[in-house]
Amino acid sequence: MKKRWNRAIAALFVAAFLAFPAALKAEEPKEKLDIIKPVPFTAVHLDDVFWAPRIETNRSVTIPYAFGKCEETGRVENFVRAAKRLKGEKLEDDQVRGFSFDDTDIYKILEGAAFGLSVKADPKMEKYLDELIAKVAAAQESDGYLYTARTINPEKPHGWAGKERWENVHLLSHELYNMGHFYEAAVAHYVATGKKSMLDIATKNADLLCETFAPGKNEKWPGHQIIEMALCKLYRTTGEKKYLDLAKFFLDTRRPKGEGNQRGRTYDQSHRPVVEQEKGVGHAVRATYMYSGMADVATLTGDTSYITAIDRIWENIVGTKLYITGGLGQPGGPEGFTQDYALGNKCYCETCAGIGNVYWNHRLFMLHGDAKYYDVLERSLYNNVIDGVSLDGKKFFYPNTLSSSGTGRRPERSEWFGCACCPGNIARFVASVPGYLYATQGKDVYVNLFAGGKGELTVDDKKVAITQETEYPWKGDIKMTVDPAEDCEMALKVRIPGWAQNTPVPSDLYYYMTKSDAAPTMKLNGEPVEMKIEKGYVTLDRTWKKGDTIELSLPMPLRRVLANDKVEADRNRVAVERGPIVFCAEWPDNGGTTHGLILPDDSELTSTFEKDKFGGIELVKAKAQMADMEKSGDEVVKADHELIMIPYYAWAHRGKGEMDVWLARNDEAIKAWLKGNK
Repeated sequence: MKKRWNRAIAALFVAAFLAFPAALKAEEPKEKLDIIKPVPFTAVHLDDVFWAPRIETNRSVTIPYAFGKCEETGRVENFVRAAKRLKGEKLEDDQVRGFSFDDTDIYKILEGAAFGLSVKADPKMEKYLDELIAKVAAAQESDGYLYTARTINPEKPHGWAGKERWENVHLLSHELYNMGHFYEAAVAHYVATGKKSMLDIATKNADLLCETFAPGKNEKWPGHQIIEMALCKLYRTTGEKKYLDLAKFFLDTRRPKGEGNQRGRTYDQSHRPVVEQEKGVGHAVRATYMYSGMADVATLTGDTSYITAIDRIWENIVGTKLYITGGLGQPGGPEGFTQDYALGNKCYCETCAGIGNVYWNHRLFMLHGDAKYYDVLERSLYNNVIDGVSLDGKKFFYPNTLSSSGTGRRPERSEWFGCACCPGNIARFVASVPGYLYATQGKDVYVNLFAGGKGELTVDDKKVAITQETEYPWKGDIKMTVDPAEDCEMALKVRIPGWAQNTPVPSDLYYYMTKSDAAPTMKLNGEPVEMKIEKGYVTLDRTWKKGDTIELSLPMPLRRVLANDKVEADRNRVAVERGPIVFCAEWPDNGGTTHGLILPDDSELTSTFEKDKFGGIELVKAKAQMADMEKSGDEVVKADHELIMIPYYAWAHRGKGEMDVWLARNDEAIKAWLKGNK
């Protein structure tokens, strides 16, 4: 057992990101591009006050809860019914309900559960997974096809599926999307447990896809991307190059075909060949998954045309379509992108899109070694992504709006959804957060995120441990102790976040109202270090000895953030942040309303740490004003008000009501709001 868990710890990050297990059949896959490698999340053990409790809640509460919801809502029963149909049994109920992608809710939670097993043994959970996987296996057709939305009733399949297999694969059938999530779960389960029960199902299906989709055969593209990333993971695990070839084919065939419903559309990024695309368009989850898949295929094939395209798209999104919380998904968009700078605050910012944004920016960092990608990743992680799940792990946001009236569509977190993509996605993601802290390339070691705990790295075949002591994100003091097994030549690259350099995002989309004179400082073994920052990193290149220490101090003043004037919704408005955390005003703290709040530019902001609120948060206060939204018109009627703001991720734990991230700076913003909301 110990040997098996050791293997899981050494290998699991393959499933979550871009590491390499030994190939099962062919030669070990090799990348054509020399990229930075992430340190597996199983090799990073956090004990901090921020992430460690969330990761444990995810493992012990969210994952079992989500499995329970899949049982309760019939998602598990779908596999049982499909298996009965395959055995020739007559079904009392053969109606296909729900969505064509409901199977993926189980697959994503399976992946998260596998991640949990790789960190902490749980015989009860492992037994449950074995039984659930057996149900999935029984629902797979003899040639490898796995899709309960058809198998339950082939004569009357799901309305999005089409009469025949693959008929609507480029539209809404989600046959390939389902399998993408299954492959990712299968690889995670294999490296966590050593069992091939899921992996055998996955490769049988992937072999069918390789026979079905090819030039001159079926040339339809996946309607919802993720199969591209998943096939790359399957290739890395099995060494079967045909899986990589299929991933590339799915990208290259994604282009207008000039016939019928294959003419291409921006909704699923099929409007132009992927290497010719220039802007973020369409559905944000589909988009970020595709961009991530393009990065993977480029890494494995050496085709840099994909990188040129996603670099170009990144500039557009980060420059014109990114929310201050790191979210993606504008009002009026197809759960995604609309026009440049159209960043209305009653927005979508889907949890899944936030996770996709993290995946994409992580891959861009590994390709380019620039901390600007981590500036976007961290912003999304600490705000948009974790807002998607309640602190108790049992309620979820699908969209993550920046302004709420407490009414309308999803004004509070829900226990579950009919379209339940986000709960499963957050369940599989949270366990992997420690894997974003460190990365290596040769003798270079990157420290990208800050959290208390210990990372166990290998640098040029030498073992090195790095221990962080910090109360980040509430305090900017980080002490790192480096413990190599033997003296080690190493270039330690410590990220200095953009927000600590007076740059909230790596574009002119947002900027701080005033420049802070408080600068980051660093000490090595007690001696000051020159803060020479290149690509966002301070590099300490030396021979490291056991017990060497780095002390990094990142000042965390409260900052007022302003938006580019092209963002009409935020003109004459201000947001507040401290370190990586964006704050919001919520109704319970502000007399039952927030839409009328005015925060003058000269009002002093103060903050205190409240350990008993929301598991411990920084609370922001300021002397402000409250406009009377019933009486205000051409002349704004207002009164003095004591403003209280909480971290954005903590809102919606106290019932439905108003919330705002962007507050008025003056009367003009109130007038504009009243005009637009009459």
